[in-house]
Amino acid sequence: MMREFRTSFCDLLGIDLPIGGLTHSVAASAAISQSGGFGVYAATRDTPDEIREKGAALCKAAEGKPTGIDILLPKLDVATSDRAAVEAAIPESHRDFVRMLEQKYEVPPATRMGFRNRQVRSEELWEHQIEAVLASDSEVFACGVGINADVVKRAHAAGKIAMALVGSPHHARKAIECGVDLLVAQGAEAGGHTGTIGTMALVPQVVAAAGNVPVLAAGGIATGQQLVASLALGAQGIWMGTLWLTTTEHAMPDFYVEQLLSAGSGDTVVTRGSSGKPMRQIRTAWSDEWNAPDAPKPLKMPYQDILVGSIVQAAEEHGIAPLMHQPAGQSVAWCSERRSVGAEINRIMNEADRTRTALCLNL
Repeated sequence: MMREFRTSFCDLLGIDLPIGGLTHSVAASAAISQSGGFGVYAATRDTPDEIREKGAALCKAAEGKPTGIDILLPKLDVATSDRAAVEAAIPESHRDFVRMLEQKYEVPPATRMGFRNRQVRSEELWEHQIEAVLASDSEVFACGVGINADVVKRAHAAGKIAMALVGSPHHARKAIECGVDLLVAQGAEAGGHTGTIGTMALVPQVVAAAGNVPVLAAGGIATGQQLVASLALGAQGIWMGTLWLTTTEHAMPDFYVEQLLSAGSGDTVVTRGSSGKPMRQIRTAWSDEWNAPDAPKPLKMPYQDILVGSIVQAAEEHGIAPLMHQPAGQSVAWCSERRSVGAEINRIMNEADRTRTALCLNL
């Protein structure tokens, strides 16, 4: 079965299966690689020191299997991580809105900084994160947003494969011009930061722009049937994020696991209220409040991060369910029960094999 699905993506990385996955869990990312796919750790929330520590743990847990580390490099108007300057630029009207949410939902103060406000996203931070990823033993430098030619050049100089996630043909062409070795075409159905073009429309356009560079299809994907469909569109594999959230290796808090297991595709919504950039997540009062007509327009990153960091942390810390939100894509419909990463990959490959056989018989 594996030989039938071996692609140029597999050959590039020396892996068995055309399955890539991004998670915020070292254990889950390593398990994807151990199961024959390609696991990438999402490190954008981490400090440079944490990236070095977790990068080492990832490579150790993967036991020699290829891995990657992903960070975000969006263009910002913030050069240095000057918290006072960022705080001073936040309008009082936005602070009033957050205070209203704290009162309305009876949110006690957070006792510590949250992942959104414990460090200020800036060009200075990006540079330190880049250096930490380049110093790791992971084979792939992955960039979820904002790849540029200098970063690709540095990744190649460090002996790494450079990978970029794109949400439009325009971004794909720019990434190719930068010299990337691998592309992920992520459709609007995807969880987390996402664009506006659907997966079925996006993938063949990115494949056409990519030439010989392998493309992975992403956005709403969680089944073997979708793997076969992605290959038919010209992709060399699939890329998934949401599916891994409910795996046993990911160790998500129980509240979020139950939220994900009970959600369907229609229970996700896109909002800028979490980070300042469009993000698909499970719909809760949090997204409803920020998407309401009378809500203030969310600020740009990193100002929105700093604005909402404390209330997001406090909601999770104190279990304020209406405001607890989890990024997730429309593939959440297939998060129906807790399974291991290996079991999910076996399911997908078995479904793909049955689908390929059925198609061949019907031709």
